[in-house]
Amino acid sequence: MKIVTKHPLVFAVSLMATVAAGWGCKNFLEDASEPLGTLDQNTLVNKAGVEGSLLSAYRILDCTSQFSPDWGCAASNWVWGSVTSDDAYKGSEATDQPPIDDIEQFHWATGKAEGYLNTKWSGVYEGVNRANATLRLLKQVQDTKPGEISDDDAKGIRGEAIFLRAHYHFEAWRMWGNVPYYREDDSTFKKPNMQADAVPTEILKDLDEAIGLLGTGPRNGQKGRADQWTAKAYKGRVQVYTGKYTEALATLGEVRTAGPYALETSFDKVWTGYTDEANGKETIFAYQASANDGETNGDNANWGERLNFPHSGSPFGCCGFHQPSQNLVNYFRVDAAGLPLALSDGSWNSNSANFTAANNTVPVDPRLDWTVGRDGVPYKDWGKHAASWIRAPAYGGTYSPKKNAHEKTSGAESSVGWVPTQLNSVNIHIFRYADLLLLLAEAEVEAGLPANAITIVNEIRTRAGQKAQGPGVDAAGLANRAFIAVPINDPSITWATYRVGLYPPGLNQTQAREAVRAERRLELAMEGQRFFDLRRWGIAETTLNEYIAVEKTRRTQLGSAETFSARHRYFPIPAIQIELSKSNGQNTLVQNPGW
Repeated sequence: MKIVTKHPLVFAVSLMATVAAGWGCKNFLEDASEPLGTLDQNTLVNKAGVEGSLLSAYRILDCTSQFSPDWGCAASNWVWGSVTSDDAYKGSEATDQPPIDDIEQFHWATGKAEGYLNTKWSGVYEGVNRANATLRLLKQVQDTKPGEISDDDAKGIRGEAIFLRAHYHFEAWRMWGNVPYYREDDSTFKKPNMQADAVPTEILKDLDEAIGLLGTGPRNGQKGRADQWTAKAYKGRVQVYTGKYTEALATLGEVRTAGPYALETSFDKVWTGYTDEANGKETIFAYQASANDGETNGDNANWGERLNFPHSGSPFGCCGFHQPSQNLVNYFRVDAAGLPLALSDGSWNSNSANFTAANNTVPVDPRLDWTVGRDGVPYKDWGKHAASWIRAPAYGGTYSPKKNAHEKTSGAESSVGWVPTQLNSVNIHIFRYADLLLLLAEAEVEAGLPANAITIVNEIRTRAGQKAQGPGVDAAGLANRAFIAVPINDPSITWATYRVGLYPPGLNQTQAREAVRAERRLELAMEGQRFFDLRRWGIAETTLNEYIAVEKTRRTQLGSAETFSARHRYFPIPAIQIELSKSNGQNTLVQNPGW
C-alpha cells in the first residue's frame, strides 16, 4: 500500500483511543475479573502506555466516525466559526445535515442544534479527559517504576498534556464562556461551571506551566507536538482574546522576534497536501491529518472536513457543505489602490450575481481564489470549477470551499473509506503564524500604536501579493504542480484581475483597527475564526443582523433566521450535560443566560 503519510501523532488511532478510554475507566479495568483485551495495568503503566495516552489526547483534536455522530467536533470549527458568521452558508441541500440549518439561523435551542452542540462539548471534554488521564498515568509510572521514563521525557510529556488541556478548555470557553475547568486531581466530573471571566485565568496558568516544562523544539523531533513556542504563542492568543493587550504585546512580540515561525513565501504553501510543505514555518498548531496509513476507513485523515468538497459533478464526488457566502466573495473586491473596497465603498456588497471568470472585470485580492472555488477559475490543479460541481445552487450558493482541498498531484488523497476522494492528509490549521501576527497587530492598535499595526498588516499583504492561482495544468492539459501558483500578473491568468496594495502611513487608531479586522477576514476566511472574532469585538449583533438582512434575499432559507441578540453571546450548554451534572438531585452546571 502506498503510504501518503503516517504521522506519529495520529497513527494507530484505534489503539490510542482505547488506551485513553481504558485509563479513563481505570476502576472498571481494575475491578474486572479479567480486563478486556490486552489493556491490563501491565500494558498501561509503562512508558509506552503513557506515550499512547498522550497521543490519544492529540488525536481527539479532530473527530472520527468512531467517536462522533456528526461534524460538530471538526478541528476547523467550520460549523461554529464559519457557518454562524458572514463567511459561509451551511451549503449542500436542505435535506442533508438539517441540524446545521438551525445553527446557521441562530436557532440554537432546538433539539437538532442540541445534538451538534453536545458533540462539540463531548469532544473538547474528551480531550481534557485524555490529557488528564495522561498526567495521572505518568505520575503512577514515575511512582511505581522509577527510571522507566527519563526526567526530560517526563517534563515534555507533562508539558504537552497540560498544553492540550489548556487548548481544549479554550475551545470550550470560546463556545460557552461559563464552563467547568478540570485538572488531573479532580475526583468528580460534576463540577459547577466557572464564570466566563475567570476561565482564562485557569487557561493561562496551564499555559505558563507548559511553557516552563516544554523545550524549544518538538519532543523527539516530531513535528506536530507542542513545544515551548507553541505554548507561548497560544498564551498571547488568550491574552488578546481577554483584552490583556499590554501583556499580549510582550508575549507575541517575543514569539515574533525570537520564535521559529515565519510567513510562508506564498499563500498556496499554507494549506496544502504536499508532504514537503506540511508543518511549514507558518504552522504553530495543527491537526496532523494522515491518509493511507493502514486505518481501513480513512479515519485518521481530515474526517472533520470530509463534507466540505465540491459535489458529484466534481472530481471529489461529495458533499458540497461549507460553501462561501456571496458576502465573503464580495469582500475580496479591491479599489484602485488594491485595498479592500469594503472599507471605502458602502455599496461593496451590492453584487448578488455568480462571480465567475466570465465577469472578471472587477479587481480582487488574489486570496479570493485560494479560498473560494468559482466557475471558470482553476481549482488548484483539478481543472476549472464548473456549475455542475454545485449540489443545489439556489440553496447553498454557487461557490465551493477550497483551502481544505488537496492538490491532484500531491498524492494526499485517501484510497480507502466512504468517498475516499474527499479524504486527504491536508493538515488542519488550528493556529497559524499569520493569525498570530494579526492578533499582535490588534494588540498594537488597542495599545494606541496604530503605525506598528499597519506595518504588520502590510507584511501579510505583501505575502498575499506574491502568487495567485495559476492554470494548474501544463500545455498538454495535465495537472502540474509548477503551474498551480504563478505571479499575480502572469499572462496565463485570464479569469481574474488581481491587485494587492499596501496601507499608507499615518492611519489613526480607528482606521488601523478597521484595517486589522478586514485583514483577519481576508487572510483567515473559511478557517473557523470569523464568528469568534465578531463576538469578541462586540460587533456580532450588528454585523450578523445586517448580513442576514441582505443574504435572505439571496438564500431564501435565511429568511427564517432568528435575530442575533444578547443571548447569542454564548452557545447554550447542551441540556444533556446539565442533566448529567446532577448531584443529590441538583444541577451543578448552570445554563447560559437566555437559554
